[in-house]
Amino acid sequence: MEPLLLFPDPAPPELAQALDLSGYPWKSVGDESGITRHEPHDGWAGAIVCADRDPEGAFAVCRALRKRDVPLEPVLLLVNGTQLTDLELRDDLFDDFCLTPFHPRELEARLKHLFWRTGRGTRPELVEYAGLVLNLETYQAAIDGRPLDLTYMEYELLKFLASHPGKVFTRETLLSRVWGYEYYGGARTVDVHIRRLRAKLGEEHAGLIQTVRSVGYRFGQSRWNV
Repeated sequence: MEPLLLFPDPAPPELAQALDLSGYPWKSVGDESGITRHEPHDGWAGAIVCADRDPEGAFAVCRALRKRDVPLEPVLLLVNGTQLTDLELRDDLFDDFCLTPFHPRELEARLKHLFWRTGRGTRPELVEYAGLVLNLETYQAAIDGRPLDLTYMEYELLKFLASHPGKVFTRETLLSRVWGYEYYGGARTVDVHIRRLRAKLGEEHAGLIQTVRSVGYRFGQSRWNV
């Protein structure tokens, strides 16, 4: 996927983090001249322009994007509540807007909608379930927009479970499917990793990984919700 253009430079940390966790590559520019100077070989996938801190600079970038031989789209504008009345006069310069401070899931939803509407860009390969997002390309994970600091095997175990919601796996099956057939550790290895994952998911989401007595573990709800 081609990177998104971000304004300003440096990009706001909360925006950079949200895009990284959602798997969207990006590059930031400081003014309209940076659009061409930093443009990737295959072009830009779209743009996110923050107008809440430098409105004039932001709209200068938007105008430059629209005046290209092939106008760039989609353009998502980030604004604060006091700027809403001004948007009607400039609605030809952007495709959608999002209020700041934004929630990462709202930002991602708006990007997905814009890419679907314009037919541009491709979505990174993700595993999603009830607020949990695993980016299979970058090995990043987040729950309700909060990054999870996982070890390699914790990530692999969570990815395997989340990829099969509602299905029960024995400890032996998890050992062979996640750790590999040549791993000689015992079932306690699975229990330790499950305990660590629950702690990192937090009290609110620890129940995503359920213990099925005398059998093993299940991620999420079964079809019968039991």
